[in-house]
Amino acid sequence: MNPQAKLMFALSLLLGTTITITSNHWIMAWAGLEINTLSILPLIAKSHHPRAIEAAAKYFMTQATASALVLFSSMTNAWHTGQWDITQMTHTTSCLILTSAIAMKLGMVPFHFWFPEVLQGSPIITGLILSTIMKLPPIALLYMTSHSLNPTLLTLMAIMSAALGGWMGLNQTQIRKILAFSSISHLGWMAIIIPFSPKLTMLNFYLYVLMTSAIFLTMNTVKVLKLSTLMTSWTKAPALNTMLLLTLLSLAGLPPLTGFLPKWLIIQELTKQNMAPTAIIISLLSLLGLFFYLRLAYCATITLPPHTTNHMKQWHTYKPTSTLIAISIVMSIMLLPISPMVPTIL
Repeated sequence: MNPQAKLMFALSLLLGTTITITSNHWIMAWAGLEINTLSILPLIAKSHHPRAIEAAAKYFMTQATASALVLFSSMTNAWHTGQWDITQMTHTTSCLILTSAIAMKLGMVPFHFWFPEVLQGSPIITGLILSTIMKLPPIALLYMTSHSLNPTLLTLMAIMSAALGGWMGLNQTQIRKILAFSSISHLGWMAIIIPFSPKLTMLNFYLYVLMTSAIFLTMNTVKVLKLSTLMTSWTKAPALNTMLLLTLLSLAGLPPLTGFLPKWLIIQELTKQNMAPTAIIISLLSLLGLFFYLRLAYCATITLPPHTTNHMKQWHTYKPTSTLIAISIVMSIMLLPISPMVPTIL
């Protein structure tokens, strides 16, 4: 793709995200979401492969439907209350439609079907954008309307997302699909706490973006897309693969790594809200995700020859690791000591 075109699409993405997260009026937020959708489509379809074209078509249809529902819910709310302000979402039916629309935008259960397929059909850097930046505007809308959303519906969707994200990821061999189901599972953790502590949801989202970025950038560096090639990639960059092991364990939420921090705080907050059974259920469901993270980690570093798959060893690359990967990996592993500061922020 032409560098100028790439720059234009990247700036449009930035513009759309900024418009949505800074707007107070529903029409402006909707316009930002539309700019975002139209900017990412050429980046998904740029390889002209049939799978990429299919992914772009699926993404467009899903996002267009979700945007229409956002507009419909805001218009219904304005019809009944006379308010176009995002924070003044008071009509019950409008709130339910909005929750469904944002769940569709994010790829939460039961609107998750498009996300693994789109991620699988996209290039790895576009996959990173879809998993991180593209989730910021819908999460921001959830944050702004959190006080008026239905906690029962959100809790139900969150538990289903955590269950299905873990369950569906167990049998996958494609790394992008595994990361898609990981994203669905993490969205469950974010959605379950948003009615009670929206700032905690944002903290969870920021840390998720940090850890996922580190994994996608590492995969892009070692040029790995499936488990069978991941098994032999350790010879390419042994140090990077060792760090990948720790980042995957952090994404799984194991102490004493960064990923444990949001899970710990969410379980604590749920217990304070007298939702201990819910906290236990979602904690147990995260063990499903732990299995496929361990599987990825095992393939990345612990599988040594001789093993059953017939592969040629890959050459060691002496290309220096980029500073961005180094910083994101270090932060993905070592942020747990900041946990005493978090209650002061929240």
